Amino acid sequence: MSTSQTAPRAITGSPVAAVPEPESTVLTAPLKNSFDYTRSLGPVLSQFALALRDGRIVGSRSSNGTVSVPPVEFDPAGGAQTTELVDVAAVGTVVTWTWQPEPLEPQPLDTPFAWALIKLDGADTALLHVVAVDSPDEIATGARVHAVWRPARTGRIDDIAHFALGDTVDPAPTNEAENPDGEQVVITTPITTETIHSATEAESWYLEGLKAGKLYGCRIGEGVDAGRVYFPPRAVSPSDGSPSVERVELPDTGIVTTFCIVNVPFQGQRIKPPYVAAYVLLDGSDIPFLHLILDCPADEVRMGMRVEAVWVPEEERELSLGSISHFRPTGGPDAEYESYREFL
Repeated sequence: MSTSQTAPRAITGSPVAAVPEPESTVLTAPLKNSFDYTRSLGPVLSQFALALRDGRIVGSRSSNGTVSVPPVEFDPAGGAQTTELVDVAAVGTVVTWTWQPEPLEPQPLDTPFAWALIKLDGADTALLHVVAVDSPDEIATGARVHAVWRPARTGRIDDIAHFALGDTVDPAPTNEAENPDGEQVVITTPITTETIHSATEAESWYLEGLKAGKLYGCRIGEGVDAGRVYFPPRAVSPSDGSPSVERVELPDTGIVTTFCIVNVPFQGQRIKPPYVAAYVLLDGSDIPFLHLILDCPADEVRMGMRVEAVWVPEEERELSLGSISHFRPTGGPDAEYESYREFL
């Protein structure tokens, strides 16, 4: 049997696709997402949190005698649920460390400090915390450190404000915080991410249009969605990726396709129930979008109802769909079902 090999073809030209400059200004804005993450610490870590409130530190003892700090919920040696908790000292030895020259806003200290793994006396594992020193020359592996307690403690690891050099520890002050009773501790941790969001070119002129009191969609050029107009605009067809080829200005009138009546109040609600959230199909577009239907009783809203946009005053408009306060009935005859059935 004989074999032959074909030499690989040489690559000519640049492998990087040319990207044309946008015709419109691309908008950017800071984006901040925040929520409170709440969790129960369970039977083992709750005891660790309760001890911190008292100004003590506890660890868990495994079946082979190893003491872990913080305590672990299951025995790393045998896998059984942890049942034995023991007190350890609030002083210990630096196992390893790294210097933080420029503290960030959420970090424990606002001056330079050291992150350190600290093996507390009586423990066999190291605890991550911060050591308050003025320069990296003052800390070293093997240094003895002690906990400095906050006067108000809630059961978080930062009830220990920081560790300081030396192995003489002052007793924790009487706790000034008011904490709920119970053996199960619930911790709420704020979670926040901040980014700079860049809109696409289509999103940019869509948002600029809303501020100017105009509604811009886009027309897909080819493929499954050839000729269809999307509002809000899309750079490509969601069906097959075919690009949009044309900006289309749409009227601020349309019809209700489907809707729901909101009867249940909830936190942050700005409109008193009942009210209607509906999908509105703008005249000349091929996909409905969600908005409010007001200025009529909720039980009078129906599929096929003709509606028009109610814009907020010009000086209050912004780069968002909030520039339209809501939609209201026009009083015109309802659209025939066949004219919008494919958009449900």
